[in-house]
Amino acid sequence: MPQKNSRKEYGAGGYYHIYNRGVEKRDIFLDEQDYKVFLGYMKFYLEFPNLQGLALKDPEGKVISPSREPKNYASQIELLSYCLMPNHFHLLIKQSTDRGIAEFMQSLVLKYVLYFNKKYKRVGGLFQGRYKTVLIETEEQFVYVSKYIHR
Repeated sequence: MPQKNSRKEYGAGGYYHIYNRGVEKRDIFLDEQDYKVFLGYMKFYLEFPNLQGLALKDPEGKVISPSREPKNYASQIELLSYCLMPNHFHLLIKQSTDRGIAEFMQSLVLKYVLYFNKKYKRVGGLFQGRYKTVLIETEEQFVYVSKYIHR
């Protein structure tokens, strides 16, 4: 039986509440740097590409060669709000294309897990399964989710 809110297909123009938490409800952000790196990766994937020819750096400060620049999702999704808690996160996203959320989340989560596991000398999954997604279908639901994320 599929997990509740484990949607795998997303429609263009839709608004989605995305969330996930640490495996066994463990913390996924252990210090201030962890929050900054996660936010840095979100910014990294959602800012419009660097058009000035300046050296692109990842959130850890490493220079990325032009041939290895990551995919940019700025034209596919728009981050409307977010909340990072010690053991989970919430994102409110508007999607412009059919695959934007799936590709963005795969990139974001993979990159953060690699960072976290390397920093804390651990292996294995960090999150409790696949991230969860709820399609926002009404204005009331949109307002509720926005307030929930900002509380």
